[in-house]
Amino acid sequence: MTDEQRQHLESISKDIEVLLHASEAPLTAHALKKHLSLSTKELNQALSLLQIRLDSGVLSLHETASGYRLQISDNYSTLIQSIFPQRQERLSQALLETLSVIAYKQPVTRSDIEYVRGVTLSSNILRQLFDKGWIKENGYKETLGRPALLHTTPQFLDAFGLTDLDELPPMPDMETIKAMS
Repeated sequence: MTDEQRQHLESISKDIEVLLHASEAPLTAHALKKHLSLSTKELNQALSLLQIRLDSGVLSLHETASGYRLQISDNYSTLIQSIFPQRQERLSQALLETLSVIAYKQPVTRSDIEYVRGVTLSSNILRQLFDKGWIKENGYKETLGRPALLHTTPQFLDAFGLTDLDELPPMPDMETIKAMS
């Protein structure tokens, strides 16, 4: 790569950084290529240069299901939580269990969740998940009453720093869990 090509890619990487700072939501590769008139190769090279530049600072480039975003490096999470404890959101055990069932077993119905969890599902928990944009109804189960099928959304993936459901940790073996309790 010539010095001129490298300078051009550095300039593009700075443009990407500016757009990511200014954007309220992650930006997709498609949007970045379109707005900056880039090829896939140029975008990937510019993103690599941006990440290298950010590695020496407090921000990191992070890809989520909705696109690229800048976020504070994980190295600073303890500091942030100690100074801004109100920013730390507490999710109830019931909400996390419900979300886990949906994420791992989707599509699921409300009765599927109740069966797996062994307790009646509070409408409030589902409402919180819908309000956060982490789940959606998509289709109906072909059974009596045609209950709605629940799925996770790209916002769920974004909130947990995932690009795809395949990145979820493996399900623990239930026998191992029972033996631990």
